[in-house]
Amino acid sequence: MAMQAMLERVLELPGQLEWGADLAEPEVPPDRSIVMLGMGGSAMGAAVGALAAAGSPRPIVVHSTYGLPAWAIAQKALVVGVSYSGNTEEMLSGLDRALDADLPVAGITSGGALAQRASTHGFPIIAVPAGLQPRAAVGYQAAAAVRMLGGAGAVEDGGAQLKEAADVATGLLAGGQGAAFSLGRDLGEALAGRVTITYGGTGPGGLAAYRWKTQINENGKAAAWWHEIPELNHNELQGWEALPDLTNHSVGVVFLRDEGDHPRVKRRMDLTEESIADKVFVAGSVESQGSGPLARFFSLAVVGDITSVVMAEEAGIDPTPVATIETFKTRLTEGDQ
Repeated sequence: MAMQAMLERVLELPGQLEWGADLAEPEVPPDRSIVMLGMGGSAMGAAVGALAAAGSPRPIVVHSTYGLPAWAIAQKALVVGVSYSGNTEEMLSGLDRALDADLPVAGITSGGALAQRASTHGFPIIAVPAGLQPRAAVGYQAAAAVRMLGGAGAVEDGGAQLKEAADVATGLLAGGQGAAFSLGRDLGEALAGRVTITYGGTGPGGLAAYRWKTQINENGKAAAWWHEIPELNHNELQGWEALPDLTNHSVGVVFLRDEGDHPRVKRRMDLTEESIADKVFVAGSVESQGSGPLARFFSLAVVGDITSVVMAEEAGIDPTPVATIETFKTRLTEGDQ
């Protein structure tokens, strides 16, 4: 039953993307560098949104810590706070720094302190539906980020990209009967009891690899890591040599292959898999679907979402609560008193 509740959230992804496709773009200053402030699932939404603006000549940076980069103040960048709850302290730190520096500011949130600041200071926000775990609202937050970036002139075809992504996700999910479910179950069962590593090429595949890692952490309550090709060919590739008995037994690798990868990245991925095949269990590969970057990202990510829930089921764990994170936040707040 607990597993079913999280799988129902996965099935809501196409509707979340369709919600965003019909949103009006807010009025925000155009022709500026953009800093998007966010942590965790909210930062993921911001990063996915930035994929839609890959052709923009202006920098779009996701800033996932306190404060602001100095260049953002010097360049009078547009600062967008992205926080599902609206209360993420790192995001608020950067937002308040932007307000103090008189930078243009906007927000994406379901409420909280971010919405309160928007009301006080009069800056635009996109309000996303409340009541979900942030990781289960990635479609809402990504769609809002796309529309926000469209308002800033960084995305020209945001509605069309979101509709394609929704259509691709709908086909793969098929109400719980699609290819994403069968592949996700196979991979989840194969990875049960192992540390999972996901590899993708820089761009949609690499970002999807990071989404897999965080979903396995939060849903599966398990250790995982990720890396990007080509960078990993210059360091991590060598790291499979010393402990093959351990890694073959305890680690599983999944390759996320994106049709948009550079031809040399595709070649590197093939050679990477060949190089490590006798040193670690390779659980399989996932191929992206669709033409636009958002569709390709979500086609890879939904399989990871399902895989992470199946891993929780295999471990006998409820995928929804994140008690360790909540306890940590409570202790952090108590230390401020």
